[in-house]
Amino acid sequence: MKILDKVALILVIVGALNWGSVGLFGFDCVAFLFGGQMGAISRIVYSLVGIAGLWCITLLFRDTEGR
Repeated sequence: MKILDKVALILVIVGALNWGSVGLFGFDCVAFLFGGQMGAISRIVYSLVGIAGLWCITLLFRDTEGR
């Protein structure tokens, strides 16, 4: 697995855990840690997680047989 794939997967997992905490407890970890939902760093983290999610879609369509 390439480094970029691993980083993207980690970001997607962070995003999933954050959404899980929002859904179960009403607590947004990213907003709490980085200054609210509209804070600059929070928006960067949300954007990176979104881009990582798009990147991870490509993992579904890769041919990994023979490696």
